[in-house]
Amino acid sequence: MSKDNRNQTQNHSEQTSPFILVIFGASGDLTQRKLIPALYQLYTQGLLPQKFAILGVSRTEFSDQAFRKEATQGIAKPDPDFAQHLYYQPLTTGDPESYSQLNARLKRLQDKHQTEGNAVFYLSLPPQLYATVAEGLQKAGLAQEEQGYRRLVVEKPFGSDLASAQELNQQLQSIFSEKQIYRIDHYLGKETVQNLLVFRFANGIFEPVWNRQYIDYIEITAAESNGVGERGGYYEGAGALRDMVQNHLMQVMGLIAMEPPASLSADALRNETLKVFQSLRPLDPVDLQQQVVRGQYTAAKVNGEAMKGYREAAGVDPHSRTETFVALKAHIDNWRWAGTPFILRTGKSLPTRVTEVTIHFKSTPHRLFKQTCSSFENNSLVLRIQPDAGVLMKVGMKIPGAGFEVQPVGLDFHYSDLTDQRLPEAYERLLLDCSQGDRTLYIRGDATETCWRYLQPVLDLWHGQDDVPLYGYPAGSWGPEEAADLLPDSAQGWRNSCSKLNSEDNYCEL
Repeated sequence: MSKDNRNQTQNHSEQTSPFILVIFGASGDLTQRKLIPALYQLYTQGLLPQKFAILGVSRTEFSDQAFRKEATQGIAKPDPDFAQHLYYQPLTTGDPESYSQLNARLKRLQDKHQTEGNAVFYLSLPPQLYATVAEGLQKAGLAQEEQGYRRLVVEKPFGSDLASAQELNQQLQSIFSEKQIYRIDHYLGKETVQNLLVFRFANGIFEPVWNRQYIDYIEITAAESNGVGERGGYYEGAGALRDMVQNHLMQVMGLIAMEPPASLSADALRNETLKVFQSLRPLDPVDLQQQVVRGQYTAAKVNGEAMKGYREAAGVDPHSRTETFVALKAHIDNWRWAGTPFILRTGKSLPTRVTEVTIHFKSTPHRLFKQTCSSFENNSLVLRIQPDAGVLMKVGMKIPGAGFEVQPVGLDFHYSDLTDQRLPEAYERLLLDCSQGDRTLYIRGDATETCWRYLQPVLDLWHGQDDVPLYGYPAGSWGPEEAADLLPDSAQGWRNSCSKLNSEDNYCEL
């Protein structure tokens, strides 16, 4: 580790007060696959304080030693010293006595590790248990900040519609203050999502053209190549709109469209993304069917291998109307973006796994090379979030030789080019921020409700009328053909990307 890195690590460690992290649902997949490995990485980098403890709680009966073995299975060679900070406490969420026992255990761990009364409660649980756990913590005296801080981290989905999100906010905010509540969206923890801010506001060449005068339209795509697998039962109650659009894609849209914040403070940044959500043009019921397309993947052969349709998956209704694909055209009615559509698209069983933003710039006022530029219409900027994270700028260049034959070329940067830098996992950044009281990358309650308010007409339409189209699309394709109707007339079609970011990847066949 270089001297600069050691100093940076020391500075981060000094910002983090001693604390106990209590993980509810500690026997679940998220804890073993994401949370414990992320905490271990923070530990090995010296980013956790010297005085900390991790207490897993769930209904499963574990001893401390058994939990340590179970929780660290996702770590190749766990440091035995790290494992000594892991503890376990059986708990039944609806049993008041369990919270009294939890309180007593926390006091013992606080004395042992000198954590100064600081505690973070991470709810890796189904959302319907959030209020139950919050009430249990309150009755046991664990929500009050009489000595040290108390923070509550809740996973998505935060509600299933506007009414449930409002109710959940009211329930949690009656026990914890807003500043104590950390609504997590792991997309905001991705290094490449955070780089959207740096890319926009650290480079003066983009801000003058980042508006309706120069940008034709913006695509935001989150494609997944896998189907629902064994999660059909869960997905039936969610669908692509709830699972991806309301949280991940709208948060990315907020970062792309926001005004420059006055500072990088949590309130300054989140105020600006909230303004974006508040500026969204309401989805008029009359025009709604022309602005949203939903689809569901059907059985097909992909690379010679038969792939089942969604309705054939375990736990799925054979007559299901649940969407596995959504494309939505949104308009932001403010001074910067009026008239520039934002087109959001997500789906399962698409040709590849990719999340990216494509900025399509308007054509030049006078197309001087229109006779020799058939393959290049306008500039585009691709901000790739995953995989092969990077930036690609497509520009027109002259083909060597006589005349003025023009072809598109890519000016690109790949995060993998930073060979001396490790890209941290999303949960590493988010857990570190929470331990330091930094809510910048966490979602505020009013923003959550505003996003649900915008999408509620879509949910009402789909669940209120059986004749609303649900288009089938073959597994391994790019979704229903009808989704292309959402693109502006100037568009040449969707940008259908490969897993590798390069200048030749539009409309590639995998």
